[in-house]
Amino acid sequence: MNLRIPGPVTIPEDVLDVMDHQMIDHRGPQFAAIQKRVVAALQAAFQTQNDMLLFTSSGTGGLESAVVNTLSPGDPVLAFVAGEFGERIAKIGSTYGGNVTKIKFENGQGIDPDRVAQELKSTPQTRAVLVTHNETSTGIMHPLKEIAHAVRANSDAVLIVDGVSSMLTADAQIDRWGIDVMVSASQKAWACPPGVAMLSISDRAWQAHASAKTPRFYFDWTETKSWMEKGQTPFTPAVSIYYALDAALQKILGEGMANVIARHARIAALTRAQAKALGFRLFGDERYASNAVTALYAPEGVDTETLRKIAREEYDLIIGGGQGPMRAKIIRVGHLGWVKEQEIYDCFAVIGHILEKIAA
Repeated sequence: MNLRIPGPVTIPEDVLDVMDHQMIDHRGPQFAAIQKRVVAALQAAFQTQNDMLLFTSSGTGGLESAVVNTLSPGDPVLAFVAGEFGERIAKIGSTYGGNVTKIKFENGQGIDPDRVAQELKSTPQTRAVLVTHNETSTGIMHPLKEIAHAVRANSDAVLIVDGVSSMLTADAQIDRWGIDVMVSASQKAWACPPGVAMLSISDRAWQAHASAKTPRFYFDWTETKSWMEKGQTPFTPAVSIYYALDAALQKILGEGMANVIARHARIAALTRAQAKALGFRLFGDERYASNAVTALYAPEGVDTETLRKIAREEYDLIIGGGQGPMRAKIIRVGHLGWVKEQEIYDCFAVIGHILEKIAA
């Protein structure tokens, strides 16, 4: 199977192999040693000295933890939205009582840092800013460095970033750029199974946490940090995913962060070139094209859902469809994790055969 969706991703065999290990005592020294290695490696990958907290959950759980630990009901929040996952984090904020103002951009466009600065200047009471770095629903990577600079230059608000699908695929200098909470998840470019959310948390975010009054239990940062300092977790962790993360992170750091990011950029460029050669058009502004997933309009007369169905049933090629208002209008080709050039060539060779079949 050629799994070309933006997560979960195909897992390298050596990472899969370590998951065959027997369970261990998650309150014992062996687990503590694994967690210590994982946290140190994640700090290096996140380019941060901030605290790292891990939760057995999806990335959405990590985003929920960011909201409930930094905000109180009624707090003014700005959410900059340009796709389905921007909408999701905004919805989490409003679900827990945040006074969320959505600043919407057209799907397929990048978030404008100047607009971020403008909105913050006009709402100095803003307590938190919500941003999705990589919008997998549109194939757009927003200019996070410039957005973060706009936030830090104009506000002391907590900057919460959905980096679930962006981490490792593009540069994200957490400390240098002043990102307060960065959230990612194991099933994306980390090339592990779903099951662990990871967060870096700044001093500013901890200060907000100290006064935040939103109820929380499972996702409470204070409780989680206190247990992690003992080498444990407050609740039963996904032990086998920790095995995988431990192995995957050593591979990632062995390759080197600059090389990992450059590899994702190279594979993304190849994907766009292969797609254009078959008559596909990029969805959205190519200046902000994602290194994690490419969103495409099919050639004239080609039904995207028919294309995806034939790819799945006849060729074992799994490609993503559109979400929300883009449903049945685009396809999305994922290329994050340990993707090789040949997998992209194979993907578009199959798509080329399908286009010929449809046209016949």
